[in-house]
Amino acid sequence: AVCNSNPTPCNDPPDKMFTVHGLWPSSMVGPDPSNCPIRKFWKREKLLEPQLEIIWPNVFDRTKNKVFWDKEWMKHGTCGYPTIDNENHYFETVIKMYITKKQNVSEILSKAKIEPDGKKRTLLDIENAIRNGADNKK
Repeated sequence: AVCNSNPTPCNDPPDKMFTVHGLWPSSMVGPDPSNCPIRKFWKREKLLEPQLEIIWPNVFDRTKNKVFWDKEWMKHGTCGYPTIDNENHYFETVIKMYITKKQNVSEILSKAKIEPDGKKRTLLDIENAIRNGADNKK
């Protein structure tokens, strides 16, 4: 979807699978937070990178995945404190959410016959598929 809705073309779109777009803390009131102070410094483990390359690639330029992930951590991950307490925990959470059946949006959409095949879908169809697949959790 990001490749179709962004003025910058994707140089390296994923192969027929949905990938992570981001993990952002949200606020019940007001705008979602971003660029929060870092409370703990803990560098991302390199062991996580092969999984991130598959599930959360920089679809605009995969040679810049690390720069992309660093930007996501600094802009969004830092705002997850205290639930997300460091960079490593942030990326482990992304991986865990992607592979967990209840939160694996790629698998949920696939079961609803919504595939990354270029066909247009209504927002309502996508929302309903995700709600049904996640037991109506928001």
